[in-house]
Amino acid sequence: MKTRGLSVKNVVAIGIGSAIYVILARFTSIPTPIPNTNIELVFPFLALLAAIYGAKVGFAVGFIGHALSDFIMYGQTWWSWVLATGIFGLIIGLSRKPLDLKNGIFGFKQIIFFNIVQILANAIAWIAVAPVGDILIYSEPANKVFVQGISATISNGITIMIVGTLLLKAYAGTKIKKGSLRKED
Repeated sequence: MKTRGLSVKNVVAIGIGSAIYVILARFTSIPTPIPNTNIELVFPFLALLAAIYGAKVGFAVGFIGHALSDFIMYGQTWWSWVLATGIFGLIIGLSRKPLDLKNGIFGFKQIIFFNIVQILANAIAWIAVAPVGDILIYSEPANKVFVQGISATISNGITIMIVGTLLLKAYAGTKIKKGSLRKED
């Protein structure tokens, strides 16, 4: 019987993933020349969790983790970017089935697919959702927020392409490949 809610495993993944998100966001951000825009090593981790657990977990970890890290580090939460992070996790999570990580498969085709998805997810999150939210919610100047969004898309895309691909490859390597076990006679 399938349920529509979250499993205990997914709830635990959200809790632990959000906590790790906060720690990574706090201690692995590398500033860029663009104000309020960093190279973030937390996004490859978010991509890994979303690819393993799916869209609901990806959205929740991105949303909760970003909201908490903003509040802890800055004393306020920048909701347009929090929503964008959740949407990024959601989009990566939707690619879970074609990636087939649970069967230990992460070859050339999956790497290409993952990186196309993550680049599209970054573009949607940081070039569309975050800047438009900044303009509508905070009345920020369009030229400023689109420069920030494009910078975030490029830096996150490159970081995920390198670190995220390595994380997914390592995770897939821990799984038993489908059809690799044979019954002994």
